[in-house]
Amino acid sequence: MVSPSSSPQPKEVPSYDKWEENGSARKAKWWYSTFHTVTAMVGAGVLSLPYAMAYLGWGPGTFMMVLSWCITLHTIWEMIQLHEYEPGVRFDRYYDLGRHAFGPKLGPWLVLPQQLIVQVGCDIVYMVTGGKCLKKFMEITCTNCTEIRQSYWICIFGGLQFFLSQLPDFNSISAVSMTAAVMSLCYSTIAWVGCLNRGKIPNVRYSLKKTSGVDYMFRVLNALGQLTFTFAGGTVVLEIQATIPSTPEKPSKVQMWKGTLLAYFINAICYFPVALIGYWAFGQDVTDNVLVALERPAWLVAAANLMVVIHVIGSYQVQFRCDQCKRTRFFLLTSP
Repeated sequence: MVSPSSSPQPKEVPSYDKWEENGSARKAKWWYSTFHTVTAMVGAGVLSLPYAMAYLGWGPGTFMMVLSWCITLHTIWEMIQLHEYEPGVRFDRYYDLGRHAFGPKLGPWLVLPQQLIVQVGCDIVYMVTGGKCLKKFMEITCTNCTEIRQSYWICIFGGLQFFLSQLPDFNSISAVSMTAAVMSLCYSTIAWVGCLNRGKIPNVRYSLKKTSGVDYMFRVLNALGQLTFTFAGGTVVLEIQATIPSTPEKPSKVQMWKGTLLAYFINAICYFPVALIGYWAFGQDVTDNVLVALERPAWLVAAANLMVVIHVIGSYQVQFRCDQCKRTRFFLLTSP
């Protein structure tokens, strides 16, 4: 009778012995996955959720957020299970899982373009957001300073990433990621507590925000997209799980799932109060950045903008840790 250990392993996926050689990278605790997931998922887009609610209203807007929370939690659970669904084999990246599922030629074509579009797109958004918030922070804190163009602030943000990108792996950025996760919770709390403290504006209206026909349709679709993909942060879930040690007695999926559940609870604390309380306070008059609508106190708005900068610095690094984002290569040339 053939023993399970003698069964053939997929050539494109490292065997158990191979990942033991790289075991130094697999020493993360379960809570590491929590702040990595929070950092990857929570973005500065949380501040525009009340604006999206203004085009959908209480019912549809709340429903879409709850639906997004449930669906993305389920899909991440599936990815966690797939990480080592074959005994002795770990699929550390979507690239590995795609090659195993669809073959060494078709797999990269199906997986890499989509993952790279999402992750490179996220990093571009983080650079622009970081530059804008740096500029806003300086405008508030240094009113007499010479104005610097926003493009220069974006370059400054990119320069910071150049140095942080020299860190070798996920474990080496754990402090950066944890700081970013804390910052996301802080500026989200500032946003909804500020709205709650301010209260409703005079003559607040909750009727749907109206514009011209075609423009309104596109704004509704944009609002649906914002709320639907609110919790979309699973593009690096396999890379995060790959940092957790695993044994037959204690597989990594148990610790990863524990960390993910805590991350989703934290994300809900960040997202739902900002969206609902921000919309409650300003109604259809809310701006696309609820911090701008608050205006006062200035020091608090400045602090929140600085927190956004610190958060997107960490988010950029978590997204960048995807192996395909670190190495530009023609993947077909490396396929057998």
